[in-house]
Amino acid sequence: MSEQVKGPKSYFPSIESKYGKTVEEWFAELRPLAGQKHMDQVAFLKEQGMGHGHANALVHVFRAEHGGA
Repeated sequence: MSEQVKGPKSYFPSIESKYGKTVEEWFAELRPLAGQKHMDQVAFLKEQGMGHGHANALVHVFRAEHGGA
């Protein structure tokens, strides 16, 4: 039995279907912004047409897993 995904990653299927890019593609777009503040990274994703909650979830995981801080 597979464990249900919780937390920010639970948004990933919705993000991929709504915006037409994989999470890894979004992470690739965030890599050049790795030195910026969390909210600056969120603002960038929102400028690409992403909603605030989805952008925040992506940035949170990106920073935790990819050294985006």
